[in-house]
Amino acid sequence: MSTSQKLGRPAGPPGVRPSPAAAGRVRAALTLGSVLLGYLVVPMAMSGTSVALPHIAADLGGSGAALQWVVTGYFLAASCLMLVAGSLGDLVGRRRIFTIGAVVYAVSTAGAALAPHVLLLDAARTLSGVGAAGVMAGGGALLASTFEGSARTRAFAMVGTTVGVGLAFGPTLTGWLVSALGWRAMFGAFAGVGVLLVAGTRVMRESAADRRPRFDLPGTAAFVLGVVGLMYGANQVAGAGWTSPVVLAYIGAGLLLLVLFGFLERRTDHPVLDLALLNNGPFLGWLLAALTTAVGTVGVLVYLPTYLQGAAGFSAGDAGTMMLAMTLPVLAVPPLVGRLVNQGVSAKRLIVLAIALIAGGNAWMTVLGPGSGVAELLGPLLLIGVGNGLAAALVDAQAMEHVAADRVGMASGLLNTARGGANALALAVFGAALISLMQSQIGGRELAGRVTAGDLSGGSRPLLIEQYTSAWHTVLWTVATLCAISGVVVHRLLTARVAERAGTGDPDMDPTDPGERG
Repeated sequence: MSTSQKLGRPAGPPGVRPSPAAAGRVRAALTLGSVLLGYLVVPMAMSGTSVALPHIAADLGGSGAALQWVVTGYFLAASCLMLVAGSLGDLVGRRRIFTIGAVVYAVSTAGAALAPHVLLLDAARTLSGVGAAGVMAGGGALLASTFEGSARTRAFAMVGTTVGVGLAFGPTLTGWLVSALGWRAMFGAFAGVGVLLVAGTRVMRESAADRRPRFDLPGTAAFVLGVVGLMYGANQVAGAGWTSPVVLAYIGAGLLLLVLFGFLERRTDHPVLDLALLNNGPFLGWLLAALTTAVGTVGVLVYLPTYLQGAAGFSAGDAGTMMLAMTLPVLAVPPLVGRLVNQGVSAKRLIVLAIALIAGGNAWMTVLGPGSGVAELLGPLLLIGVGNGLAAALVDAQAMEHVAADRVGMASGLLNTARGGANALALAVFGAALISLMQSQIGGRELAGRVTAGDLSGGSRPLLIEQYTSAWHTVLWTVATLCAISGVVVHRLLTARVAERAGTGDPDMDPTDPGERG
């Protein structure tokens, strides 16, 4: 095969018009490149922005809930709208949804770079999350409709690697960029990538479902508004406290809307989520594993760089580099896990091990202190990172093994939405818990918010560092305990179902399947 053919370029002398097949290969390659670029920048903007929070606080004066929303708003909008964006892509066209998402992402991220006030920055970042949902959902659908067979398998394998790269190197690259040019340049760079995404849509082929399903508007509205109410209320805890009437009203309204969502989904012929999935024991076990992974990793990933800069004297670049110990295993571990499962190692045992490593890493992280360096933090960060890498390689593939073919798309959407929602909720609660614990020790909620944002200039610095570190230890022990309990529940869900199926002679039970064996 010629070099030009290997690279996807049409072979032949200059001036000869390429064949339709060769043109199709070029279009497919360019589509893949554009989608992969989106899958790189969206996770990078998720994991990397936290490094810039102390600089944003110093420039715009934000703290507490307002500053947390720079990260949480992006997480929330992206996670709760991915399922909706995917459904809309089937109705109006996947390329169109990708294009709209890319435009919204580019414009709103440019607005974030120019924001003169932290509340305007929050709004721009939330809108960026809306665009990110369109890019992620539309991009995946475009790949599924562009490639077939083994080519599709390779394309989605590249997607997984690209997402891992974005998550792994987000804190490091953004840390270097913030240290060199400032936080506005970081958002400007992300906006520039958004412009490239928009340009890439010109070569994409439009596609939509042959049989376009009815869009479950009432169920979708109840779900999105419920999640937003729940998350917004949780985010306000940082500034108002857990007993605030505003907090209770938002959380209560969110829970009521989610109850309404369940009621609506049971009574529609075209649900956005078939609740029967939650009666599937193994699927529920893998779903809980995904939630546990999010809870056990996202708080450390997002808030530890702020502590390292505020209390331990790290620069933004050094803090980002330190986080590589947690993020690099997400790249290195999954290929190894795939080989282990194919060689007969139990997937159930591996996921329980993953949760145990995450719980142990959070417990070990309580060595954190103002004098912490590589020697103290490398071990716990590696434990959490390896656990996260194990889960990333296992959860989706194993969960899909327990879902009927006509529900795979819905199940995938539920996994991604639940994982993203758990990330956003864990972010809000983790930050709010730090502030509440600090307030109980130093007395002022505003000062507590500034300290957790990395600003320790409002009092006796040694005392503030001591109280800040104590709050971190309490939250870390709580997360470790929750993960350990969840690991036991996951093990029981998977084991009980396998035992039940084996005892009843279920023909679907394959004793040679490593995902089924204990």
